[in-house]
Amino acid sequence: MSVQFSPEKLDKINELISHYPEGKHKSALIGVLHIAEEEFGWLSVNTMDYVASLLKLQPIEVYEVASFYSMFNLKPVGKYVFEVCQTGPCMLKGSDQIIDYIKQKLNIGVGETTEDGMFTLKTVECLGACGYAPMMQMGKFYKEHLTPERVDQIIEECRNNSARNN
Repeated sequence: MSVQFSPEKLDKINELISHYPEGKHKSALIGVLHIAEEEFGWLSVNTMDYVASLLKLQPIEVYEVASFYSMFNLKPVGKYVFEVCQTGPCMLKGSDQIIDYIKQKLNIGVGETTEDGMFTLKTVECLGACGYAPMMQMGKFYKEHLTPERVDQIIEECRNNSARNN
């Protein structure tokens, strides 16, 4: 399968690369991976190989970065990705129970997506909001002080938002 950025995204990538000195294209890698995920939805091997060729890197250099950070998806994900913090402070405030509740409520495991393609559940390390535990990131937004009732509300909001946009 051939992968290629739209002209608009390619312009954005070239602009990003231009901020770094010649031979230092690797510095743009995380930004380019974000653009790739925005364009293609997730980072397939073909996509990562394409990014490597654009930045004149070895594919393994791209794989290392993409697989290290939990913010990148190496397989297709749902429209809404629940990234629940599982670090110590969140665990002490009940994140394990929240993870179990989401698994039961959506009938999926960690790393899985609901059959309708709506939700994916991921566990992640510290999101830097320990005072608001337990919490999760959903796209660009933090959802804090999670309880089963709050999770139900978030799921319902996502479903309503999706229905409005279809």
